[in-house]
Amino acid sequence: MAFVSLGSARLLAFQQIDSHSLCFFSTPRIFFFTSRRKLGFRFCGVRCGSGSGAMAAEPRPAVKVRIDLTMNEETIFRRLLDVIDHFKLNTQLRVAGGWVRDKLLGKDCYDIDIALDNMLGREFCEKVNEYLHSTGEEVQGIGVIQCNPDQSKHLETARMCIYSTWIDFVNLRSESYAENSRIPKMKFGTAEEDAYRRDLTINSLFYNINTTSVEDLTGRGVQDLKDGYIVTPLPPRETFLDDPLRVLRAIRFGARFNFKLDEDLKIAASDEEVRDALMSKISRERVGHEIDLMISGNRPVTAMFHICDLQLFHAVFTLPENAQPEIVEGCDRLCVSYMEAALNVLQLIGFSTFSDEQKRLYLYGALFLPLKNTVYTDNKSKKIPVTNFIIRNSLKLKANDAEMVFALHGAVERFSSLLPFLESDREPVPAEAKLEDEFLDIPPASRKRVLAGLLLRDIKSFWRVALLLSTLLHPIDETIGYSRNKESERRKIFRKVERIITVFGLDNVWEVKPLLDGKAIMGVLQLKGGGPLIREWQQRMIKWQLAHPDATAEESLEWMQQSQAKRAKLDCCP
Repeated sequence: MAFVSLGSARLLAFQQIDSHSLCFFSTPRIFFFTSRRKLGFRFCGVRCGSGSGAMAAEPRPAVKVRIDLTMNEETIFRRLLDVIDHFKLNTQLRVAGGWVRDKLLGKDCYDIDIALDNMLGREFCEKVNEYLHSTGEEVQGIGVIQCNPDQSKHLETARMCIYSTWIDFVNLRSESYAENSRIPKMKFGTAEEDAYRRDLTINSLFYNINTTSVEDLTGRGVQDLKDGYIVTPLPPRETFLDDPLRVLRAIRFGARFNFKLDEDLKIAASDEEVRDALMSKISRERVGHEIDLMISGNRPVTAMFHICDLQLFHAVFTLPENAQPEIVEGCDRLCVSYMEAALNVLQLIGFSTFSDEQKRLYLYGALFLPLKNTVYTDNKSKKIPVTNFIIRNSLKLKANDAEMVFALHGAVERFSSLLPFLESDREPVPAEAKLEDEFLDIPPASRKRVLAGLLLRDIKSFWRVALLLSTLLHPIDETIGYSRNKESERRKIFRKVERIITVFGLDNVWEVKPLLDGKAIMGVLQLKGGGPLIREWQQRMIKWQLAHPDATAEESLEWMQQSQAKRAKLDCCP
């Protein structure tokens, strides 16, 4: 193996990607080398202005001086004030957090959280229903989410639907801590006390419904919004230890708005005690929800690079202890670099190529692509993909998500083997790709179609996702250069193979049924009942149909009868 000098770059680690290649990487650039073939793959770190959604020099959004309400918002707020007037309540209603932030940025927001200064949310919701009953209107159901201090959920929240909009109601709070305890004692607080207990200054703003005014009680929320700055109202370490999920929220909002993270905030987020608290105090469901919002957001790569830079990757994406091969140092940046490359290529071919769900799973598939061959042994001595553990255990996402990422990685392996032959106009699929058996003989000209069709039948509508992922592992001519040139080459490969599959007529091939049903197959085989042999022949028939796309049921019956007769003749004449 030949090694290329990395100059002054610091070599971090290497990771076994597959049986054919080793990759070596450094910061900020990732380099790959291989003993059998050149992988032709190089990633750069965060690039300004790239499709990855990295931190770029973008103009700051204009911040409004006042909030403009929609007609529905005006109606909702008027109704809430009617409740105040009807019962002569001395209550201030304040919309808190993200709604205020987004409205000042000129963005629509339908997530309305209302903070109350002298009563619980549940109590106010009951007053709303009393008022509705008194006016002859239909009362609404009230949902109550109980507090859970052990998981940093410190407030009881009440929910109800008003004019087709779900509203959360919660009391303003003040917190105090007993010695040697991280669980706060809760009590009603002032609006200022509540603002200072918020996660970020840009989320600490209030819109006072009673006075129709914006309240910036930390004195810097609006300015940080104008400056594009992510900072906590109180010292960040204290804020994060109070609720460690705020670390991930800071990262998510920094990426979402392309805002800069405060330096003290980054130091606190990297603190070992904060990292341990994130792993022990916060439920994996809440961690997974934040990560899913990042992946589905507008700058997922920026968010993941922040997680790496703050040394939080393994606190978020926890791994089993007995992973094989062993996870080495630097794997976190390698994973994120794969996702960056994947997003850049997707940007070139167009985001509309995939649905939102396909894009989401595409990015998870890319993020964990370096771990596709890594497994662990569960308590039943069964080998399980590490990606399954991360998705199901670390993030508590759906079982279907884990299954699809695993299926994508398997399809990537198959596409990677098939790409050289699909790309070539003349090169035949090698005989090692065994398709035939004693009953089935596939014409050489049909082998590409059969192999591609079988692959698509397994991955179904996600075949384009798997195809694009496979281009990340496909060797690229070293003379092309780096960055966008290679990304463009991957786009060309994707489009060429996509056209071939379309010309083959394979889109939706997973919906094709065997021309002969089980009863017809049983008749040819002279069987009285079904069983594995019927399934075997149905699979064989699908291969034959892929090789003969215009065949009829009569022709397939004739082929099967001839195959059986040929086998019977061979059995009689050893």
